[in-house]
Amino acid sequence: MVLCALRSSSCCGVWSRLLQRQARGCVHSSVHSFNQDGIREKLQVFPGGSVDLLKQDSGVAVLTINNPSRMNAFSGSMMVDLEERVTQLENWADGKGLIVQGAAGTFCSGSDLNAVRAISNPQDGMKMCMFMQDALTRLLRLPLVSVALVEGKALGGGAELLTACDFRLMTSGSLIQFVHKHMGLVPGWGGAARLVRIVGSQNALKLLGGAVKVDSKLGCDIGLTDGVLEDDQEVTGVGTSLQRAESWLSRYVEGPAPVIRAAKRVVLSGRELPLTEALRMEKDVFGTVWGAPANLQALASKSKHR
Repeated sequence: MVLCALRSSSCCGVWSRLLQRQARGCVHSSVHSFNQDGIREKLQVFPGGSVDLLKQDSGVAVLTINNPSRMNAFSGSMMVDLEERVTQLENWADGKGLIVQGAAGTFCSGSDLNAVRAISNPQDGMKMCMFMQDALTRLLRLPLVSVALVEGKALGGGAELLTACDFRLMTSGSLIQFVHKHMGLVPGWGGAARLVRIVGSQNALKLLGGAVKVDSKLGCDIGLTDGVLEDDQEVTGVGTSLQRAESWLSRYVEGPAPVIRAAKRVVLSGRELPLTEALRMEKDVFGTVWGAPANLQALASKSKHR
C-alpha cells in the first residue's frame, strides 16, 4: 500500500509539473501574461446564460452550453462559468468521460457580440483570448475521454470549443463553420492550433480561409467528425441525441476510472511532449496502474491464451 501511494504521488507530481510547464509554454507566454482575476471581473459584467455541469454516477459528465435565446453564444459570465466547470472536472476523481453539448438543439454560436463589442479594445481582447485559451486547453487536458455532441450549428468560437474535445459527433443536419474571417478575425481560443492537429494544415487552411460550411459528410471525410448520429424516427428505442452520444462514448469509458484516466494521460503526453519525455511519462503513469486493484483482478480472472 505504501508502494502504491508512492507511485501515485510521484506520478501526480510529474503530471502536475508537466501541466504547469505546458501551460506556461502553450497558453501564457511571458509576452502576454495576464491577471486572471482582473479579466474575470470584466467578463462578469456581461451576464446571460449559463454553463451547466451534471456529474453522473456512471462517471460520465454532461457539460451544457445554455443560452438558447442567443444560439448558446458565450456571454462574459458564461466564459467564467466554463472555467469554473473545468476546475470542478479537474477535481472529479471518479470521472471517466465528458459530453459537451448545447441546449435546445443547437451547439454554440461563439461569443455574444454584446460582450465582444464592450471589450473590443486590444488589451481586453487579448486578456479574454488568453482566458478562453486557458479554459479550453485545460478542458482538452482533462483526464476524461471527451466528446462534443454537435446538434444544429457550431459557429466561430463554438467551432473552436468542439476542437477542445477528444472526439466529435454530429447529428443529421448539423453544421460546423469557422466564421472568423467574416468577422475580420482568426480563431483566438486555441481553435486553429487544435484544428491543424485534427485535420492537418491544408484542410485547416481551407476551413479557416474559406469559412467552409462543414456538414456531417465533409466532417467525416476530413477527420473532423468521428461519427454521425442519424435521426431515424422509424427505429424504435433509438433514444435522444444525448443518449446515443452516451452509448457511443460508453465503449471508450467502460472499465475502472483509474485505467481510463491513465489511458487519457499517456495519449495526452504522447501528443504534446517530445518522445523522450513522453516515454518517461508513460512509464510513470504505468506505475500507477501496475499492481493496482484493477490489474490484480484482471490477472486473477482472465487469461490471454484461452
